[in-house]
Amino acid sequence: MTAEEETLPVLSPPAEVSANLSRLADTVARLRGEVDHAHAVADGRALIELAKGVLMERLHCTPADAARQLDSLAGRAGLTALEFAADVVGEAAEDRITEVAQEFLARAEGEDSVAVRLRTAESGVLAAGDTQRVAESILEHALRPLGATAVAVWLAGPDGSLTLAGSAGFSAEEAGRWRYVPPGVATPARSALLERDTVWLPTLAGAGLPSIGQHTLGEGGRVAVPTGTGGRIIGVVEMCWPEPLPGEPGRQRRQLEALAELCAHTLDTWDGVIAPVAADGSGDFLGELVDFVDGLHDPAVLLSPCLDGGRLSDFRIHHANVRFADPGGRPRSRIVGTRMLEAYPLAADESGLLDKVHRVYATGEPFRADSMAITTLVDQVPLTVLTDISITRFAGNVLLILRIQDDAAKLAVLLQHAQRLGRIGGFEENVVTGAITWNTELFALYGLPATATPLSLHELAGHAHPDDAQAIGRFLRAVLHHRRPSSTAFRLQRSDGVARHIRVVAEPVVDGRGELVAVRGAYQDVSSQHWTEVALAATRDRLAETEQQAIERNRLTLQLQHAIMPPATGPIDMPGLRAAVRYRPAEKEHLVGGDWYDAVALPGGEVLLCVGDVAGHGIDAATGMVSLRNALRGLAATGAGPAQLLTWLNLVAYHLTDHVTATAVAAVFDPATRKLRWARAGHLPPIVRHRAGAATTLPLIRGSLLGAVRDVAYQEEEIQLAEGDILLIYTDGLIERRDRPVQETVSHLVTLVQTHDGGLEHQLDTLLTYSTADTDDDTCVVGIEVMASS
Repeated sequence: MTAEEETLPVLSPPAEVSANLSRLADTVARLRGEVDHAHAVADGRALIELAKGVLMERLHCTPADAARQLDSLAGRAGLTALEFAADVVGEAAEDRITEVAQEFLARAEGEDSVAVRLRTAESGVLAAGDTQRVAESILEHALRPLGATAVAVWLAGPDGSLTLAGSAGFSAEEAGRWRYVPPGVATPARSALLERDTVWLPTLAGAGLPSIGQHTLGEGGRVAVPTGTGGRIIGVVEMCWPEPLPGEPGRQRRQLEALAELCAHTLDTWDGVIAPVAADGSGDFLGELVDFVDGLHDPAVLLSPCLDGGRLSDFRIHHANVRFADPGGRPRSRIVGTRMLEAYPLAADESGLLDKVHRVYATGEPFRADSMAITTLVDQVPLTVLTDISITRFAGNVLLILRIQDDAAKLAVLLQHAQRLGRIGGFEENVVTGAITWNTELFALYGLPATATPLSLHELAGHAHPDDAQAIGRFLRAVLHHRRPSSTAFRLQRSDGVARHIRVVAEPVVDGRGELVAVRGAYQDVSSQHWTEVALAATRDRLAETEQQAIERNRLTLQLQHAIMPPATGPIDMPGLRAAVRYRPAEKEHLVGGDWYDAVALPGGEVLLCVGDVAGHGIDAATGMVSLRNALRGLAATGAGPAQLLTWLNLVAYHLTDHVTATAVAAVFDPATRKLRWARAGHLPPIVRHRAGAATTLPLIRGSLLGAVRDVAYQEEEIQLAEGDILLIYTDGLIERRDRPVQETVSHLVTLVQTHDGGLEHQLDTLLTYSTADTDDDTCVVGIEVMASS
């Protein structure tokens, strides 16, 4: 079945035919009602226009004043505008409008004679005939009573420029300097042009916008009012006050807008400006414009403005060329002749397309955008497509170029963005003709404008660092002579003094006979990668050096520990006791700390026992441990008790070391009496296992950390030991856990000592084997067993 056959109607049964005829009749009746309503509306508009003409003739006012007066009087009478217009026209023959006119004139006199001034200014405008005299008339008859001292009338160009068509209140020299304002220069007039609304500036200096008379009237206020007809802005009227303006008053704003309307006719016919064609498209120029649209290679539509009561309401799609593709897939015949809001109802809200068309038509400034989303309704289902938009005003019409992005266009845009993000520039060089093609990114890599002449591969060495000449030569021989793909890296020396690291890759293009015809390839800026690699290499060197230093420090720390405290190979027999030591260094070398122990026979026959733990790890902790251990040995020769020894050792740690802090337990055992005197400096108390099997910790007597404060008094305790008792002194590396309090881990250690029988060696091995510590710290345990007297 052909497409034409698919569209043919299918014959229906009689009942269905009747229903279709009924629906068709309803449609015809609805359309006839719409036509009748349209005729009635047209008649009503004609009647309103006739009533406005009566008011203008009787009150000698402008059309705008007549329209406002008609609405005001109709509201006060409680009638619609059409009903009141009928009364005005019906009573005009009897001249009963005189009372209305007198009331209007009386109210006008009460409002600072606004209407009188407007009529006087209008008379001056109609008599003037040129924009300069219009400006002078407006200033003399209307603006000076309002306190203004100058006025400038600007003509808006299609490119967004402004031309001073007339001025009053400025010197000739000042007007000459501001005869033409190029596009893009921010001024009060341009702000009003872009916003399509009145711009009210309390002071020109405060707004920070330059304009005519800025040196003499900069502290005064400015009001810029756009003016035009049918929604098309022709120019801007800029009015100047010598003093700052107060907040924007509504009544005075309406007066100034009415004054600006007087300039629209004169600007429209100003010398050198071609009058636009009529909004209905009449004139030979519109036909020529249609031919111009048909000759475009781009899909385009021609839009004509739709004016309702002199107000721009919409645009009609007057023509679409054969290349135009509707975003909704409809044929051209379905959209030509319709209004924009009928063909694209969502353009007013979602895409903003209608607002863009209105702005271009009003200001004459073209609009272009890439990848703009356009949403259309296809069978009441929204369909969004990406389009490239170009909108331009031609006389009284708008040219809309709307190109839907197909897959090829999307891929081209994607490739362009990928090249920009990757800083990749492509090229192709024809070796036969010498023609060279660069993309825009390659010009940017070389620091050249897009209009510059592309460089040949033979010129590559001249723009590179001299040291890279050999590498570039090998690259060119491989591609141009040996005809094989190749790549190289070089340092590009740009004309702006910037040096970049570039990688170029190219491949030869040969014809059917194997002759080289072209070379294509790409350049990539790899400067960031290069400097990253340099920084990483330097960082690796520094890390290797630091790691080697750390290994050396740990090795020295271990050597120092082993030199001062060699691991004990067996028990140490001393007078009245047997001592044993277990020392377990940290598993990780960088955690080697300052645990230390000592057992010394004193000159008086007593035995000094001590265990300590210096805060920190590494070489500093080890040297601090050596200092305290040696100092305690020397102080013990005095025969002082444990508390006095710790007092002196605290002064050593406080004054004679580099901020070393430590915990320690010092004990003195007398073999003759088997009494043990002991003191602690922030250390865990020792554990005693009696011969009978019970184990307990010694009391937590007073004693502060070594090296923390200068003057500390340490408490000393004494305990009587018996033959077979075992005393255990340890560091926190034996019990410390991250997930449990220290009291719980000490209790667990006491239970472990109490439940394991055996001699001194067995006890120490058991403690290390069943230790639950998880901090990987140094561990030191010293045990003494009381022996029988010899």
